[in-house]
Amino acid sequence: MPVSFTLNGKPTSLDVDPEMPLLWALRENTGLTGTKFGCGAGLCGACTVHVDGEPTRACITPVGTIDGQQVTTIEGVDGPAAAAVRTAWRQLDVVQCGYCQSGQIMAATALLRQVPRPDDAGIDAAMSGNICRCATYVRIRAAIHRAARILEG
Repeated sequence: MPVSFTLNGKPTSLDVDPEMPLLWALRENTGLTGTKFGCGAGLCGACTVHVDGEPTRACITPVGTIDGQQVTTIEGVDGPAAAAVRTAWRQLDVVQCGYCQSGQIMAATALLRQVPRPDDAGIDAAMSGNICRCATYVRIRAAIHRAARILEG
């Protein structure tokens, strides 16, 4: 039986094994490759997407569990928070290798939608599960603060 959900604002139906990780359904069955495979155990955050607005690890989420829900990937994330995060990321040159960045951006966007002006502890807590092997954590935190200021106008 197909799994039906909204993907980046568009109705989507996939005829896949419901136990298939959402990550692979996205990458292999929809062609959206911005969501990355990192650890495969939900520990690194490279695969972060939003399911009904909440950051979710796509590598450990069976696609069958998202039936009827809204999934947003890096390709479809939008709105003021996403725009502010992208701007801040560019302004502060956050990216080094870039592999983790789609997951970082998805986590940062979700944080700013929930907490418009997070402090350092709030940023660290929200981003703690997103690993950056290049260790750009200081720039990531600074970019989230800048994005918060951009959102304030």
